[in-house]
Amino acid sequence: MQLIDFIINVDRHLAELVNNFGNWSYIILFLIIFIETGAVILPFLPGDSLLFAAAALAANNASQLNFWILFILFLVAAVGGDSSNFFISKYLNKWLQSKPWFHKFVKPEYLQQAQEFFDKHGGKAIALGRFIPIVRTFVPFVAGSGALTYPKFIHYNLIGSFIWVSICLICGHLFGNLPFVQEHFSLIVLGIIFISLLPAIIGFFKSKKAA
Repeated sequence: MQLIDFIINVDRHLAELVNNFGNWSYIILFLIIFIETGAVILPFLPGDSLLFAAAALAANNASQLNFWILFILFLVAAVGGDSSNFFISKYLNKWLQSKPWFHKFVKPEYLQQAQEFFDKHGGKAIALGRFIPIVRTFVPFVAGSGALTYPKFIHYNLIGSFIWVSICLICGHLFGNLPFVQEHFSLIVLGIIFISLLPAIIGFFKSKKAA
């Protein structure tokens, strides 16, 4: 419940975080984005909405956050998280698959969905998957199991991460402080989550219909 509250009211919690931790907030934000994909087992951490809210807060002159520092940190976190995920799969996949606790965090259907997404798009799935919550956590894991070499992986990883971070931060910077957005921030966040999940939802129903 606390995680859901943090995601829905990310603007309020982010402001509290910055007020309480100051410049240490950069490290916390970096870790959240890194761990979302890098730890494999925590795909539900906020991604798009956190970037949007951070950029909106940075656009406020009274804020301690700097837009360009956020851009660099989030880009490194996204690229590093996906790379960490890739190498965890490359070297620990069989060991993890044999552990019951792993399947409590990572449901087989999530991996199957990521596998199907990768089979459909190939290497481009790394870049495209960055825009789809949950899928972006497991596509690097699928790629690391032998489906893709790291030079090809990092190519798509850099492209997807750069575009994802740019879009989320620019949108947050431009629109995050508009009165309408401020008054309905929670609804905006839910809208962002819904739009980002829409491709996965459509794909799910298409697969069910085909079956």
